[in-house]
Amino acid sequence: MTTPRVVVVGLGPAGPDLLAPSARRWLEGSSPVVLRTGVHPAAGAFPDAETFDHLYETAATFEEIYEAIVDSLAERAHRHGEIVYGVPGSAVVAERTVELLGQRHDLEVEIIPALSFADVAYAALGIDPMAAGIRMVDATAISSRLRGPGPILVVQCHSRRVLSDLKLSIDVEMITPRPTAVLLHHLGLPDEHIAEVAIDDLDRFEEADHLTSVYIASLRTVGPAAEDLVDLMARLRAECPWDMKQTHGSLTRHLLEEAYESLEALEKLAATLDDETTSDDDLAAAYAHSAEELGDLVFQVVFHAHLAAEAGRFDLTDVFDGVRTKLVHRHPHVFADVVAETADEVASNWEDIKKAEKGRSSVTEGIPVALPALARRVKLGRKATSLGMELDESATLVASARTILESLAVGGDSPADDAASAVVGDRVEAFGRLLAAVADLARIEGVDPEAALRRAGDELRDAIVAHEQESD
Repeated sequence: MTTPRVVVVGLGPAGPDLLAPSARRWLEGSSPVVLRTGVHPAAGAFPDAETFDHLYETAATFEEIYEAIVDSLAERAHRHGEIVYGVPGSAVVAERTVELLGQRHDLEVEIIPALSFADVAYAALGIDPMAAGIRMVDATAISSRLRGPGPILVVQCHSRRVLSDLKLSIDVEMITPRPTAVLLHHLGLPDEHIAEVAIDDLDRFEEADHLTSVYIASLRTVGPAAEDLVDLMARLRAECPWDMKQTHGSLTRHLLEEAYESLEALEKLAATLDDETTSDDDLAAAYAHSAEELGDLVFQVVFHAHLAAEAGRFDLTDVFDGVRTKLVHRHPHVFADVVAETADEVASNWEDIKKAEKGRSSVTEGIPVALPALARRVKLGRKATSLGMELDESATLVASARTILESLAVGGDSPADDAASAVVGDRVEAFGRLLAAVADLARIEGVDPEAALRRAGDELRDAIVAHEQESD
């Protein structure tokens, strides 16, 4: 038995004058003809052809429409043996129904080549798509963010709502210089409209329909910025004597320094945000300083990834993919069916997943012993609460700290240097319990004791500088 056949014919990008002769022969042949839509400039040349326009008025989503079209085409092909299916533009460019047809095992699908709307767009823009490296994107399939670098031809911009969604997917406030777009409407028709517009003005175009596209020449987002940094690292490694000498070991102190500098910049930013008297200029400077320091920290990550890539172990792609995969796995309440309604429930799930991933017997494994002591105590406290352990409450901690302070016999001269400071003994243990109580209290109160102590240290530093200036 002969397999039922669907011959897919492209109607071209505009009127009948751009219809391929081979397509016209099929559309005017003896086999039944059905068009995906009659709302197309070339469809009027075949007034007797049926269409699926009625489905656009009843289905809830485009995917439902496309699936219904394919089911109907299969039924017709089985009934007639062969049917001709006409689609706008080219059958192989942005045509979901043809993709679904190709997945059917009960049909033979033949595609008749046709001129695509993209070809007309490239001609109107005067661009060689191969030389320019144009990427084509479906406007209805863009997530919350349109990715660069461009150039990008955005198709299926069939309404102002779609143009608005496209506009919102591009954070022009964060991109310098601000990108612009070229509206491409009814190309190849008498009312052809081509205009450069600001991204913010895209959804002001009221005439948008199924023959509307948008061209964005350049869009600098995270992807191209990261690629450029990786390329820069490769050049530095090849041409800079200092960079050529570095190893994972020699760079460790730089990573630590950049981490602390980033921490300091972020704490200053937080303080600036909390200060109601902060000027716009001071806030902008604080943000700029944080961005600079974070950039220095990121570069250390890029450097280590490049060294690993030279050894054939991993590269920055592995680093990014690895952390993304891990975060998806550790957020089953977001990406799976686990329920976690509070931050504590999230933390508890996180610890269980992490233990299973690492094959660890304790949640304390993986906490670096070299962490600053206050930070390590806080982290251990959080691990304990994630397990449901009952720890001392604020009132108990305050009373304990007061008791320890009263028990300490304060007096005598301070050691002349760090070498003379005690590291063992009853007083060391007492001060350890006192500092632990303070760290636990800070955790309960939502305060980072490391940050608090650094701020107190900054105040002492300022006082010392002021004293030195007065003495001079």
